[in-house]
Amino acid sequence: MCAPSPGLRRVMALLAAALVSAAAWEEQEEQGVQYGQVGADVVLSCAGGAARSGVQWRREGAAGLPEGCLLRETDLLLPQAQLAMGGPYSCHDGTGQLLRSISLRLGYLPGVPSVSCRASDYENFSCSWTPSVETLLPTRYITTYRKKSLMGDERRRPQSSQAGPCVQDPARPHTCTVHQCEFWSSYRLNVTEVNPLGSRFRLLDVTMQAIIKPDPPEGLVVEPVPSAPRRLQVRWRYPASWPRELHFQLKFRLQYRPVAHSSWSVVETVNLSEVITDAFTGLEHVVQVSAKDFLDAGNWSEWSTEAWATPGPGLTSAPGDEATTEAGLECPAEEPSLAPNPEPVDGSDPTEKVTILVSLGVFAFFILAAALGIAVAVWLRERRPSKDESKKHNFLAAAVHVRTLPKAQIL
Repeated sequence: MCAPSPGLRRVMALLAAALVSAAAWEEQEEQGVQYGQVGADVVLSCAGGAARSGVQWRREGAAGLPEGCLLRETDLLLPQAQLAMGGPYSCHDGTGQLLRSISLRLGYLPGVPSVSCRASDYENFSCSWTPSVETLLPTRYITTYRKKSLMGDERRRPQSSQAGPCVQDPARPHTCTVHQCEFWSSYRLNVTEVNPLGSRFRLLDVTMQAIIKPDPPEGLVVEPVPSAPRRLQVRWRYPASWPRELHFQLKFRLQYRPVAHSSWSVVETVNLSEVITDAFTGLEHVVQVSAKDFLDAGNWSEWSTEAWATPGPGLTSAPGDEATTEAGLECPAEEPSLAPNPEPVDGSDPTEKVTILVSLGVFAFFILAAALGIAVAVWLRERRPSKDESKKHNFLAAAVHVRTLPKAQIL
């Protein structure tokens, strides 16, 4: 006999769970609770009333039965029942003896739930859902998953690894978790909402690398750098939920701003620390950091808790600290400028001054060398004799030579 396919197994599991839920609610009806749909006809039956005459229906806490209800032999019909018709009912025989008590609960059919999934690491993912309809009735959820296999992959892998329950945590309502996932695989999640009137389900295809979203980094610390009035040293740690593996690293995004300003500066890094070099001396800064998969898969995490620090003389604080100092309470001597990038008057960095001086010196050296080269070229050009001067010099030399010869040689 052939074994059932994974899809058939999943359907059978869902049916079994639904039958168990239906049996539980039928047991509640036997104990005196009956469920009905708002807007539909509801019939209340009087058990044991068929053998007796003069059956009467009463509604506890009310002077009479709801308007529009009909008595059909021993049953009470509530046409197009409304929410106000819910409550305790009872039927009695002609002598007033109680035959049956019913607590009528009215509500709605389930709607298709809205489901979203997220992976805070590369080994597990969690899904959460919200009902689309407030049914006003007791509701249960059946959550399962099935791994979407490539062609021929089902033969290589055991069927038990292809499907299973998405485990629900009673401490976290409307959430479930799939453990021991494969990062490069895809899964199909089924969330079925069931209540005494029926069920609706949502299928969601999940790809791990698309839903990865780490938890925020932890342990954020910001400190001023000694002898550097415009620098802040920032450090943080990996989130505890992210396993430290060589092939699954994180990159980080740092945002910071003076508390008095609203615009953020953002820096990306792969390190666990960063030095802010353009902070404003004497102004308190707020800093946050977020994380993302190093290969750019998924989404950035939420921002971490804030940390504060003041570059130069001032107060350093971390989340939860309430200590203050006199320096932190005093107003800064210089009011911050309202320009987009205000610069304090005496906030220049000595290192920047040295760099500027060196650059000016190199520039001056090249200018001097160029001027010297031009001067040498001009001098050499002036020293070179012209053609006319050369001819004149040769003529004079020949005349002198003739004059020194004897007359006999000349004649």
